Amino acid sequence: MPLTLAVARERSDGESRTALVPETAKKFAALGARLRMEQSAGVQSHFLDPDYIGVDFMPSLEGSYAGADLILRVTPPSLAEIAAMPEGAVLIGLLKPYEAKERLAALNARKITAFSLELLPRISRAQSMDALSSQGACAGYQCGLIAAARCTKFFPMLTTAAGTIRPARVLVIGAGVAGLQAIATCKRLGAMVEAYDVRAAAKEQIESLGAKFVDTGVSADGAGGYARELTAEEKAAQAEKLAKAVAAADVVITTAAIPGKKAPVIVTRDMVGRMKYGAIIVDMAAESGGNCELTQPGEHVIANDVNIHGPLNLPSRMPTHASELYAKNIYNFLSPWIKDGALNIDWSDEVVAGTVLCRDGATVHATVKQILGDA
Repeated sequence: MPLTLAVARERSDGESRTALVPETAKKFAALGARLRMEQSAGVQSHFLDPDYIGVDFMPSLEGSYAGADLILRVTPPSLAEIAAMPEGAVLIGLLKPYEAKERLAALNARKITAFSLELLPRISRAQSMDALSSQGACAGYQCGLIAAARCTKFFPMLTTAAGTIRPARVLVIGAGVAGLQAIATCKRLGAMVEAYDVRAAAKEQIESLGAKFVDTGVSADGAGGYARELTAEEKAAQAEKLAKAVAAADVVITTAAIPGKKAPVIVTRDMVGRMKYGAIIVDMAAESGGNCELTQPGEHVIANDVNIHGPLNLPSRMPTHASELYAKNIYNFLSPWIKDGALNIDWSDEVVAGTVLCRDGATVHATVKQILGDA
């Protein structure tokens, strides 16, 4: 029997993406996989059922998952969705591995082999599979658009019959993939952009996009391309110099996040108090607590006459391209192990070993075990 690959409609609130798009469906079919999908699973991403060639459509999630060998998802499954998965199936998605121990226990009880793309090793060979980067690019782009739409000033300089309008000043904090995309978007819209990142290597990347680097004298390069957590002394030095840049900005976009940990607070209550009347903060890290001390996840609040936005699930605001990128990430991860309609995973492979969350009824990822314990 050929490998049966299944995709159900995402049921998380506000989720518009899908893990399988027509392009990757064709590619999986060419590898010999049988494809099964819940009806209308791609509709919110603007992919209609007839767009999927050679896919069998089922009226329910349970029908989609029945007998499936491989299940593709965007968001973590609920306990009810896990109960509908065949015992011993392989699951891949953005599974939020550091949260919800009960979800991990349910996966292990069903002996689900789960790959969590947040755990993907940060190595060159895995770049085409890096869902955090692809979805981060979508989020950073959206942050730039939100900032421009909410700002009370023009982003670009304008010369009019009434006189010259100076461009808005934007400060982007965090220059990972999301931050760099926010910088590029704001620059394209004509704003004066400054940016800051604790990683020294980010300076060149920031300047290559035409933005000015804010140098606080603090460097925090960490493992895997992420920033390490700062010491109390480093945070104090960073805050003192960064506060001046925050106070001068019309818009502050924050994008700093550390996987598996609460987002670091970078913009303090005191910094907000020193910002311009009517200034804007767009906090991309709101889902993990926020980089601004006053951020309320999912809310728009006004504090000290500053508008603070805490948007959630930004990639879902542009689900067509976000889904296309994400689906390609999944295909690039899985395709080396599918041949003649069979899934044969090399468990010694560095990318596979680093991404697997649980297998054979046990949690196998060392960092997740350290944080959550055995589930």
